[in-house]
Amino acid sequence: MISTWVSVIVMLVAFVNGARNEDDRQPCAKVQTSSPVVPLGSPVTATCIIRDSCPVVIGQAVHIQWRLDNRFLPSSTVANESGRVSEVVIPSFNHTRGSLTCCVQASSLLVVGGVDIRAGYPPQPPQNLSCQTNLTTPNTLTCRWHPGQQETHLLTKYTLHTKIRDLNENNTYELPPGVHQYTIPRDGFVLFSEIEIYVKAVNDLGEATSVPITLEPVSAAKFDPPTILNIQAMPKRYGCLKLSWTLSEQQAWMRNSRLNLEVRLQTADSSRSAEQPILINQVRSTRPVDQCRLLHGTQYFAQIRVRYQQSPWSEWSSSQSGVTLESAPTGRLDWWMKGSGNQKDKHLTIHLFWKPSKQFRANSQNVSYVVSLQKLSGEKGQVCTTMANYCTIQLPKRAKKVYLSAVNAEGRSNPTEVRITLPRSSTVISDVTVIPQDDRSLLVQWSSLVSSSPIDFVVEWRPLLETELSFTQFEITDRNQTSLVISGSIEPYKPYGISVYPRFKDWIGLPQTVNAYSRQKAPSMVPKIQINKNWQYHVELTWDELALDERNGNIQSYKIFYWSAMDPVKVVATDPEERRVVLKDLNTVAMYDAFMMVTTFGGSLNGTTFHFEVEPFDAVSVVMIVTACGVGLSMLIIFIVMMCFSKHSRLKGRFWPAVPDPATAASRDGHQNQHRIPILPQTVMSPIQYTCPTLVFWTSW
Repeated sequence: MISTWVSVIVMLVAFVNGARNEDDRQPCAKVQTSSPVVPLGSPVTATCIIRDSCPVVIGQAVHIQWRLDNRFLPSSTVANESGRVSEVVIPSFNHTRGSLTCCVQASSLLVVGGVDIRAGYPPQPPQNLSCQTNLTTPNTLTCRWHPGQQETHLLTKYTLHTKIRDLNENNTYELPPGVHQYTIPRDGFVLFSEIEIYVKAVNDLGEATSVPITLEPVSAAKFDPPTILNIQAMPKRYGCLKLSWTLSEQQAWMRNSRLNLEVRLQTADSSRSAEQPILINQVRSTRPVDQCRLLHGTQYFAQIRVRYQQSPWSEWSSSQSGVTLESAPTGRLDWWMKGSGNQKDKHLTIHLFWKPSKQFRANSQNVSYVVSLQKLSGEKGQVCTTMANYCTIQLPKRAKKVYLSAVNAEGRSNPTEVRITLPRSSTVISDVTVIPQDDRSLLVQWSSLVSSSPIDFVVEWRPLLETELSFTQFEITDRNQTSLVISGSIEPYKPYGISVYPRFKDWIGLPQTVNAYSRQKAPSMVPKIQINKNWQYHVELTWDELALDERNGNIQSYKIFYWSAMDPVKVVATDPEERRVVLKDLNTVAMYDAFMMVTTFGGSLNGTTFHFEVEPFDAVSVVMIVTACGVGLSMLIIFIVMMCFSKHSRLKGRFWPAVPDPATAASRDGHQNQHRIPILPQTVMSPIQYTCPTLVFWTSW
């Protein structure tokens, strides 16, 4: 478009320089349109009239062409004598801005006239007009609005109009383009006088006015957060608190005005809070407000906020606390007990747990609990006094019941009867499963045998990382219930022991217990590996069990990864209960690298890499081989010697000669004298020589 207008200027300058009179300084053509600003998408009609005195067309046939920006448009020539009038019709102008030019074909295409056309939409009425008063110094009234959903594509101006009815004063405030809010100064309004306000939007296609609003500026003020001065218990009025409050320092001049006040109360343990804030109308900050029907002996935290009539609520004040008057505890306690003992024992050991029921009210900040063998109050018969939620007590074997009461400075609650029931070796619950609901809750499900008819079930859970019984919690369910969601004290990555007990009228069945996590992750540590045994081709690895606080989940497996320069990576997996593994078929000339991976349902963790090698002969093997060889050699020598002695009796005589008994010999000589037997001549015989073979033994290693 810039190049087009440059050519027009050049032509005009040339003709002006050569013109001789005022008429010659006029443009060659005149372009007329219905309007330079049209609604977007509407038709546009334009006419181009070329002067007869235009030097470009003198003595030449005129051929007129239309161009919109860089695009040629079809046109028609208006019937007249000269044929120097042309008309063009654009059926739908879909550009927010365009340059329409009239051109004449001479030696080249020359621009002889043109016009800029803009398109858009008329303004929409401003919407959501709202005003808010600032009561801090200086006082101002700020109004905001929305220009509408449709973009006009045209320059739209906004003006803010006010009319103070009591003063019959009108004011108009003009805004810069694109600004949709305005702050009226203090001299433009009266705090307690009604003012009418509206906004007008104007552009080339029309104007629109917002819906006017009428307000009292002070009723449009958002107050600063008020301040609670103190909260006190009302004397001789149980369950009542008196709350004193004030406005901020800059708004203290409104202290005598009647304001609306909302009070939000919450107990210190956050277990009970008001369903909705308590509204108190037409109050002055100079007078305290009373809040009753509260719990006795309970600490409350209070917050307040204020407004004037229908003005916006202030922000909530900071919190202050107060305690109502104490009274004796009321309501019963839910309890659960586990007992142990046998026929030989003279006493029973009872673990008794309790918690407040929905109807129980401690009515005090300091409450203790008493377990007694007698229903009537008194120190006689008391077997336990504590401020905890459990007791472990020894009772006579004949005891059938005890009584549990809550006690504070104002009195004692009615006793709750606890029937002593002992466990029996009877399986009633067949299966228990635990499914995580989220990080803070677990779904416990169980099933019971059809033949059983318990009066109810007790679901008990405790964190396994804690040993104190005070961390034990329980819930009592209906006999027909088979699931329960436990929450509140559950934390991720920590193990919980969950047991389900069937409870009958006179006994308790065996529980089913599982350990569970609400969320699991990889373990924090990997056990330290110890090489317990190392012998030819085999290595035994052992490790200690991971501590509970290092597991972060249920251990699924231990895996040993090992490899050498000559062997690929191998993996051996073990059950979670195993603490040893044997690596077999190892190479005795290779150095092995290995590490352990511990896996839970939440992830895995690898340990550090360690090294080991296999010894071809370990000390035990050497001792066993030497011992076996020594024993074998000794037995062989003994065997050979015995063989030699048994086969040669004469040789035996040489080693052990027969020596005659003198007494026997004398007797025999006497007998011989009586019976002489001729002695034959002694024949000299050569001795028999026998050579025992010599054996030579040796060993080589």
